[in-house]
Amino acid sequence: MIILDGGMSRELQRIGAPLRQPEWSALALMLTPERVKQVHAEFAAAGADIITTNSYALVPFHIGEERFRDEGLTLVSLAGRLARQAADESNQGHAERQTRVAGSLPPIFGSYRPDLFDPVRAGDYLGVLIAGLRSSVDLWLGETLSSLAEARAVVQSVKDDAKPVWISFTLKDGADAASDAPRLRSGETVAAAATWAAEAEIDAILFNCSRPEVMAPAVATTAGIFRAANVAKAIGVYANAFEGHLIDEANVTLSDLRHDLDAASYCDWADRWVAAGATIIGGCCGIGVGHIHGLATHLRGTA
Repeated sequence: MIILDGGMSRELQRIGAPLRQPEWSALALMLTPERVKQVHAEFAAAGADIITTNSYALVPFHIGEERFRDEGLTLVSLAGRLARQAADESNQGHAERQTRVAGSLPPIFGSYRPDLFDPVRAGDYLGVLIAGLRSSVDLWLGETLSSLAEARAVVQSVKDDAKPVWISFTLKDGADAASDAPRLRSGETVAAAATWAAEAEIDAILFNCSRPEVMAPAVATTAGIFRAANVAKAIGVYANAFEGHLIDEANVTLSDLRHDLDAASYCDWADRWVAAGATIIGGCCGIGVGHIHGLATHLRGTA
């Protein structure tokens, strides 16, 4: 079982780092980078096998075109170094468990906004992220992707790098999600995404930044397609803790968090994902250090 870290933004807020839109978690990188490293270190100490670079908001959508052009590569490189330093320091004297670093490659044109995706510009923006992170990360994580087009752009952008590639999709989780086949936020089915993943040059498919309730059906659908295709690729989950059904609101403001997802209840959800076929478990927005410590203790004790 591989344990991921949790959401960066709310943990930055918890320890007093600045957090606001539009810069989101990039603001702490600019103003208080030591806080970013602190969150990475806390997740590693909690038991995360993978910590993810704080590069999610280092895109023009959040920091603006001019700042991205002038400072993007410098900020991305800093994000990579902070995660690498935290992982290396955590690994000193812990040969039994070595924390790795995932390079976050986010949706370039906004979370939950497949309608804004521009394949012509995406490659150039992703190229800056990849150039800044390459020397610091152990694997690539295209995350919170709402469509197959976004996923294909990530895979194309890292095709010349030998590191493992993980692709993570965000799922429709509105009121109608439970009565429908699991779907990406673009409306494409999880079955279509899994079929693509079975053939694509990737090492794992994950589902993130959606409510816990919609994750198990997506994992089960994917596991079934992988079995039928005789494909042995990992499947993962890292859900969010957003209150209500937030379909297109991820980029607006600080969303309220639900109160029924403490560490114990999140472990209960994780058991369902593992039963459905997941072997990589972590957390997204609102899932903090305490949740990850609970996951690491629970899943390593029962795996």
